[in-house]
Amino acid sequence: MPYQFLADAVLLVHFGVVLFVLGGLVAVVAGNRLSWRWVNDWGFRLAHLAAIVFVVAQAWLGRHCPLTTLESWLRLQAGESSYGWSFIEHWVQRLIYYEAPSWVFTLAYTVFAVLVLLAWWRFPPRRRPGQNSDA
Repeated sequence: MPYQFLADAVLLVHFGVVLFVLGGLVAVVAGNRLSWRWVNDWGFRLAHLAAIVFVVAQAWLGRHCPLTTLESWLRLQAGESSYGWSFIEHWVQRLIYYEAPSWVFTLAYTVFAVLVLLAWWRFPPRRRPGQNSDA
């Protein structure tokens, strides 16, 4: 089985999640200033909030991200150390993995989550016309 390929795919998905969480808040703030209606779509905002709440909960519980755990397991199955050096891995890891005490990440994630909640308050999500609010 192509474990290294799967590990690289998980790493790219992880990078996509990071971009969604960070870029989502930027999109909400910038989009509201530029009158982009989609940034206040209920589904987008709920998915964004759920993503950051999951990240913060994992950090507060002292758990590793499941994507990191899966990627490490796949790399071990491929006969690598948990972080080998494929091309994709080399560049994506430099962007999303940093060395710091865990409390630094917990604090950063928590502050970011507070910013997301402030964005919910300042730019509340809206249902599209025709969506039933009872559903």
